[in-house]
Amino acid sequence: MFDTLKADLDAVLQRDPAARNRLEVFFLYSGYKAVRKYRRAHWFHIHNMKFIARWLSQRARHKTGVEIHPGATIGKGLAIDHGMGIVIGETTVIGDNCLIYQNVTLGGTGKESGKRHPTLGDNVMVGSGAKVLGPFKVGDNARIAAGAVVLSEIPPNSTAVGVPARVVRVNGVRPDLLDQIHYSDPVAQELCRMHNELRQLSDEVQRLKTKVNEKEGKSS
Repeated sequence: MFDTLKADLDAVLQRDPAARNRLEVFFLYSGYKAVRKYRRAHWFHIHNMKFIARWLSQRARHKTGVEIHPGATIGKGLAIDHGMGIVIGETTVIGDNCLIYQNVTLGGTGKESGKRHPTLGDNVMVGSGAKVLGPFKVGDNARIAAGAVVLSEIPPNSTAVGVPARVVRVNGVRPDLLDQIHYSDPVAQELCRMHNELRQLSDEVQRLKTKVNEKEGKSS
């Protein structure tokens, strides 16, 4: 567990430009505190002391604003930036070296039993305010843009944007950038295409009207 907590600490230092040293992150960063307390609660959960586990997780929620169910499975190197408003459900699985921003929900879509929360692969980034809902997988090295609502599987090495989210592939290139806003929006691109088609149709109608008027003028 010590190695995992150290990896979580190093992940924050590597990904947060405001983090100055380990001491500051350990004592003052709510995201790191939430992950640290989750790991303690998870130990009690897997040893069938679920009341204590849930009690610890709820105390962590009140202190940090981050709610992580003790039954969730989280790999090493998780960095939570700011953290306020994050909810991670019971059957969520998070791989190694993931980055989650504030107001993210990794949740379910109903009252179904069994696996009902998402699985994040390794090196996944989830942007501010994103919602990932359902028992599907987000592939390794994927990025989910700020405000996206993801309701289906996301392939590895790709970016999901929009509501509901659509995939923009990155074709084998690992998305190392932490930029949450500068993405190609497929919805906006489709609207632009439709606008161009309507303009072409409007121009064609005007040309036909002009021809009709010219013919009527000659016949008179």
